[in-house]
Amino acid sequence: MVNVLEIGERAKAAEPFLRIMSTNQKNLALEQIAAKLVQNENSILLENKKDMEIANRNHMNPGLLDRLLLNHERIEGMAEGLRQLAQLEDPIGEVISMKRRPNELLIGQKRVPLGVVGIIYESRPNVTADAFGLCFKTGNAVILKGGSDALYSNKAIVDCIRTALMEIGVCGDAIQLIEDTSRDTTTAFMKLNDYVDVLIPRGGAGLINAVVNNSTIPVIETGTGNCHIYVDESADFEMAIRIIFNAKTGRIGVCNACESLVIHKNIIRDFLPLLGEKLSEKNVELRGDELAVLSLPSVIPAVESDYSTEYLDYILSVKTVSSIDEAIAHINKYSTQHSESIISKDYENTQKFLNEIDSAAVYVNASTRFTDGFEFGFGAEIGISTQKLHARGPMGLHALTTTKYIIYGNGQIR
Repeated sequence: MVNVLEIGERAKAAEPFLRIMSTNQKNLALEQIAAKLVQNENSILLENKKDMEIANRNHMNPGLLDRLLLNHERIEGMAEGLRQLAQLEDPIGEVISMKRRPNELLIGQKRVPLGVVGIIYESRPNVTADAFGLCFKTGNAVILKGGSDALYSNKAIVDCIRTALMEIGVCGDAIQLIEDTSRDTTTAFMKLNDYVDVLIPRGGAGLINAVVNNSTIPVIETGTGNCHIYVDESADFEMAIRIIFNAKTGRIGVCNACESLVIHKNIIRDFLPLLGEKLSEKNVELRGDELAVLSLPSVIPAVESDYSTEYLDYILSVKTVSSIDEAIAHINKYSTQHSESIISKDYENTQKFLNEIDSAAVYVNASTRFTDGFEFGFGAEIGISTQKLHARGPMGLHALTTTKYIIYGNGQIR
């Protein structure tokens, strides 16, 4: 088993230097690392090919294969994410309040780094670059624990980042990768509360639950995505079909893909055959209730678990409802509180949906696929938080900061 205690000590030692780096130093480093990733594209892709070959031999789910795959566009996307972070305003040092007390004390709050951030994640090697960039810009050291399925890819990306950092005189321990993928090492990592300030899991429900239940480090929970689209009685059919097709089939292995469809009963007989024809282009399997089956014979009768499943596959559940209230109740019952959308021309219904759906991101007439740090203008994201403490939704730079009080006096005593 790898010595995770030593990794924690090295991260804790690096953190004070990162905390006091100037914005200009951080931005120049991010630009340099972006360039290094592009320069090393071929070597990174060769390592990713090893991961893909192993995954194919192990018959990995197509959605997870898509998450694992790197190509020219995705490496350029990682680099562009770092470039965007370099252009964003640095939150560290921002004074977000300052008030004068009756005794003339000036009491304010200032943004500061969290310290050392630990991330446990599965399959997606692009998370390696995104997580580093966000942590680095906010003055945090980061310890990464990727899955065995992406080990070669993650090592190549981390080696690239560490080399670039050391070339410009920055401590390479700003980023560390735990290469041992054993359960014992993962468990030991989750107990490093003397060295790691916050732990963020990214992956399936099993991983997230294991971290939440076993970690002694405070956890920011990033949830799975059983995302819903509700097609209201007044919906524009052409718009709805276009949005659902994008949300379901654009990338099946991502957490913001649509997994569950809710349709008003007054339109389902006309709407579902049109939607089914479009989804057949990607061989999407529909699993629905009795009225859905009657509306489109190819629909497979759904069971209860279909409405709560994140498929990460070309499968979509269909539920028929008789009102906006029934739609909201169904979604709030089965949702993972990630992203939900309503397709409707009815203003009152859209506002009711926005107000009463209890999820991190709620859309009107748009695809759930926009729940993403890059799309929200954050440059990248550390994850999509589905909890309600500290951060919720796509987690950008501000989510990786905390505050401390700063107090100015002129000799006051109590």
